[in-house]
Amino acid sequence: MKPGQRLWTREELILAINLYSKLPFGKFHKNNAEVKKLAALIDRTPSSVGLKLGNLASFDPMLQARGIKGASNASKLDRAMWDEFYGNIETVAFESELLRAKRELRTIDSILEDEPDLNEILSVTGKEREQLVKVRVNQSFFRKMVLAAYDDTCCITGLQQPGFLVAGHILRWADDEKNRMNPHNGIAINALHDKAFETGLITITPDYIIRVSSELKKKGASEKMEELFIQYDGKAMHEPKKFWPNPEFLQHHNQTRFRL
Repeated sequence: MKPGQRLWTREELILAINLYSKLPFGKFHKNNAEVKKLAALIDRTPSSVGLKLGNLASFDPMLQARGIKGASNASKLDRAMWDEFYGNIETVAFESELLRAKRELRTIDSILEDEPDLNEILSVTGKEREQLVKVRVNQSFFRKMVLAAYDDTCCITGLQQPGFLVAGHILRWADDEKNRMNPHNGIAINALHDKAFETGLITITPDYIIRVSSELKKKGASEKMEELFIQYDGKAMHEPKKFWPNPEFLQHHNQTRFRL
């Protein structure tokens, strides 16, 4: 370690992974406004934070599988915190949001300002409210994480309008509690095609090819059906820059929910 440098703490690393999760790949540099903001919060330089984000990228298994490597000088603590964060993401992601809010001198409720049912959440008290706030904060975190991975781009159409996009689950929220917050179980998709994906009218194969159900390709399909769905059949999905969809999750969707 160079003179004047200090070791990263667990809390600082949790905040760094929090930011890594929310930034598009390729935007981890020192000039990024969010990098500068975190650097100020933890009293480090933007260069130091940017380097740490690059180190974290070296642990992403789906990036490794595609031959994409981050920086090579990550520490054992970096690895341990990565494993803790994504191995217990429902708990640690919420902890990271609490830590960020505390550093910014605001309450955890402020994260939920854009929630349509905020008044309903705040009207509940005790343990019920605590649990509801945690669920909502984690849902917000999951959305930010997935949309950042796709750089606010629909994986089916290429639409780049965040207000129209949702963070869809491949394995349903209700069916697989363990993978509710897993970023490899998420796709950025517009609301219309998310409904079609949910109901099995479209799917994505394990090699990331879009398939459209024969129910939508019946003879005499309308021009609008061609425009909205059929034209995408057989095309490659718009690829994320990190947190690629798990092929096993896509295979499960293909086999159990897609309506051939």
